[in-house]
Amino acid sequence: MIKNKAKVLYHSSISIDDKIFIDPYKIQGEYSAQIILITHSHYDHYSLEDIKKILNKDTIIVGPEDVIADVKKSLDNQTFIIRPNEMLKIFDYSISAFPAYNVNKPFHKKSYNWVGYLVEYEGVRYAILGDCDENEDNRKIKCDVLLLPIGGTYTMDGKEAASLANIINPQIVIPTHYNAIVGDKSNEREFVENLNPKLKFEIHIN
Repeated sequence: MIKNKAKVLYHSSISIDDKIFIDPYKIQGEYSAQIILITHSHYDHYSLEDIKKILNKDTIIVGPEDVIADVKKSLDNQTFIIRPNEMLKIFDYSISAFPAYNVNKPFHKKSYNWVGYLVEYEGVRYAILGDCDENEDNRKIKCDVLLLPIGGTYTMDGKEAASLANIINPQIVIPTHYNAIVGDKSNEREFVENLNPKLKFEIHIN
């Protein structure tokens, strides 16, 4: 069994080994990020205030074009624009982007070019889906650790997320994006009840 080094800090704010941070939001504690990855420009995913909390002069920031354009107005750090189906090599990490979008809601359109990430860290592939529904792109993902939203309203709900996790079939699955802005523990229960019992899951949100 792999050793998972990803954790959900709050909502959809995720850390991999306290080196790579995805969508930092409502950060508590002291961190110094090597890389910050932003999935899209909604306030609970792109928070400049929280980026600054974990920033150092060498931190690299990666995100969609609209996010990076805004980052450059305030920060001098090195940045990279990433688009769906593009890949970057930063330090020893492979970072790929895939489309993150809704199929039955208007909030995250595929045309916006917002992303989820596949991060290879120490030989483990972490997929962070961003805000999305199950779709033809994320059904193809191959990963070891899967982090996906379950809160409903703006993303999949618990049952829909479990269906997608069962298709992707990772070694470990971790639900995100609930019990804060949207969703609650009922979404978590629905997710676990519909998950393939052979799939190992971790609950990080209290």
